[in-house]
Amino acid sequence: MEFDVLTLSILILVVPASFVLSAAAGLGGSLILVPALVMALGAKEGVALAALLLAANNVAKVVVYRKTLPLAQAALIAVAVMVGAALGAGLMVQAPERWVTIGVLIALIATFAGDLVARRGVSKDASMQAPARKAWAGLLAFTSGATSGFSGTSGPLKGVALRSLPLDRQYLVGAASLVSLVGDMTKAAVFTHSGLLGQSHLMLAAVLVPVMALCTLAGRSLNQQVGEKGFAILFWTVMAGYGVRLVTAL
Repeated sequence: MEFDVLTLSILILVVPASFVLSAAAGLGGSLILVPALVMALGAKEGVALAALLLAANNVAKVVVYRKTLPLAQAALIAVAVMVGAALGAGLMVQAPERWVTIGVLIALIATFAGDLVARRGVSKDASMQAPARKAWAGLLAFTSGATSGFSGTSGPLKGVALRSLPLDRQYLVGAASLVSLVGDMTKAAVFTHSGLLGQSHLMLAAVLVPVMALCTLAGRSLNQQVGEKGFAILFWTVMAGYGVRLVTAL
């Protein structure tokens, strides 16, 4: 990994911003981190490094939100994301660089469409029984894990799956942190085993640990200050950000 001006600029500006956003909303770090690292390092290395940094940052998030981790409620989504991420990351390692770049764009389109279908399905039947909601959330989580493993970003599907859980903002961010940790660690393990992540990447993640801690505390403070309505606006602003990326990609 070469630390040219562009890479250093991203590390100084984009990485902390992604950590704060992720800690405040529970997710969304990949929204700005993945495209920035892909631009600086190339598709495969950028996706792999983003997975490593986000996995390490999610450790900090889980520690900070340790008192609001809904383990039982988020278990199904976490397992589905882990399986999907392992599958998607394995495919990414074997795919040509160009395919991964195209996959990033396709993931945006697919997840945006899936978000619309998910919200329409819920709105059509507000009385959907709990087992059906859990099954639908599991399917969304698996798909988000697979797209995230291949393209580096899960889009809004993971957010929609988590929103199906009846949780307030503290527990929702806790659930998102836990699910993201499982998914990103799975991807990072696959990328490390395949040789996409080396000693320089691991050293960079270690150097950024203090930054992760400070940004996570800042994100939690923001989460606590905005209130339920403010958090809803923040959460759906992140979701809208995926839509903006979709439009710009087109």
